[in-house]
Amino acid sequence: MNTTDKPRSLPKLLIVDDQPINIRVAHELFRHDCEVYMATNGEQALAKARALLPDLILLDVVMPGMSGHEVCQRIKADPLLADIAIIFVTAHYDEADEVRGFELGAVDFIHKPINPTITRVRVHNQLLLKQQRDQLRSIALMDGLTGIANRRKFETALNRNWLQCARDRKPLSMFMIDVDYFKKYNDHYGHQEGDNCLKQIAQTIDTTLVRPSDLGARFGGEEFACLLPGTDRQGALYVAAKIEQAIRALAIPHQASDVANQVTVSIGCSTLSPTPQSDAQQLIAQADEHLYNAKNNGRNQISAD
Repeated sequence: MNTTDKPRSLPKLLIVDDQPINIRVAHELFRHDCEVYMATNGEQALAKARALLPDLILLDVVMPGMSGHEVCQRIKADPLLADIAIIFVTAHYDEADEVRGFELGAVDFIHKPINPTITRVRVHNQLLLKQQRDQLRSIALMDGLTGIANRRKFETALNRNWLQCARDRKPLSMFMIDVDYFKKYNDHYGHQEGDNCLKQIAQTIDTTLVRPSDLGARFGGEEFACLLPGTDRQGALYVAAKIEQAIRALAIPHQASDVANQVTVSIGCSTLSPTPQSDAQQLIAQADEHLYNAKNNGRNQISAD
């Protein structure tokens, strides 16, 4: 299933305020339109932002301990959180405060006591903008031929998951998939059939990756890449074998292949435990090396650490 076919979930709204009554009022306003989450201090807000990756944060400016301004600064400084939209909620009408808020990265202000109509409109507008940005980004990050993620989206997801797995102390796995003797396939059957072959393989990869966090992408030409956050070597090999078997089950004829009379693939698997100081490109380089080994040793096989 393509991501465009999946039902759209409600947007996630994080409300941050040290006064429970303010949280209850905001929750009542949005509980039917959003998945509403709550935090009562800055540290809790940061923890929930990292765990939930909300679409929008309603952030009280004046709180004991860590202020809303500091929370905003720390969110915008974190690569995993920087794109989250923040609306400051404040009882002050100071123009200088608003200027500072915008400079810190806020997208709007709501003044207390909140007006339900104004608050609804401003939140709705920001969520609509977020949805439109996501749609445009989705189009820009989709491979035009196969309909799955393109290399740009893969690289973005790799960097994001590298940081997240480093933070959570979890492994990150990926594998590279190369269609065996694809040039010969194109020469024998023609480029139109070659395109159809790549489309079938892409959709097979996409449907075999069942976890929402896993990503299959066209890496370039006849190469595909799969990213599996939180998956160890054994798990990655299991998924790679499933994909290899599913592609074989397509039984796409390939009379020009040197290894079989149908389309086959070579796969290189890699698993690393990221750290904040290490480079995510190590994972690609390692998977690429194993793909080279699989092809050099006769193709139609999986090579791993």
